[in-house]
Amino acid sequence: MIKAVIFDLDGIIIDTEVISYQLFKNFAEQYGHEFTLDNYIQNYSGRTAVANVTRIIKEFDLPTTNDEVMNYLIIHENNAIAHGVDLKEGVKELLEYLKDNNFKIILATSSMKERALNALKQHDIDKYFDDMVFGPEVKNAKPHPDIFLKAIEKASVEVNEGLVLEDSESGIQAAYSGNIPVICIPDMKEPSQRFKDMTVAVLPSLLNVIDYLENQR
Repeated sequence: MIKAVIFDLDGIIIDTEVISYQLFKNFAEQYGHEFTLDNYIQNYSGRTAVANVTRIIKEFDLPTTNDEVMNYLIIHENNAIAHGVDLKEGVKELLEYLKDNNFKIILATSSMKERALNALKQHDIDKYFDDMVFGPEVKNAKPHPDIFLKAIEKASVEVNEGLVLEDSESGIQAAYSGNIPVICIPDMKEPSQRFKDMTVAVLPSLLNVIDYLENQR
């Protein structure tokens, strides 16, 4: 029986993929290169910021460093989030349902604490979470399972009593490697069949998670 639901942040709770795409597009255009949405979806979506910074420098042979690109992304993304970031469909409805039905609600994000809390507080949803795990708290990032295992520990449940909500292939792999059931709600990029097979369900919206949990009762 599911007792705890573990939320990823980016692409599950907040709609940051569109912000990320625009930042990479703007950065490439500064050097005279076209950066398409299809390129972002196929080669950047769902990957770590470090991997994407390395990729864009190599792809366009940019005369810059990883640190310079990373600083650009951090500054401009923080500014974009501060001006308002949209919630994904069904976030508030699902959080209300989970709270009303006594599920533990845990945030597990590779993000820094300040960034994550700023985004949640914009929409007054930080109050729903029983606990949170942030990137610096674990040794190994996704696709390693560390962050979700830490969330299970904070929820005080067994791994088979948790349910991870993820949009990315690396997140699916992380949950699967930790033997934690995972539902994928795809964002920009549909996961390949290999990763779909690691999930208990692939659903179009967080609203559908309510129906899934109702059917498990």
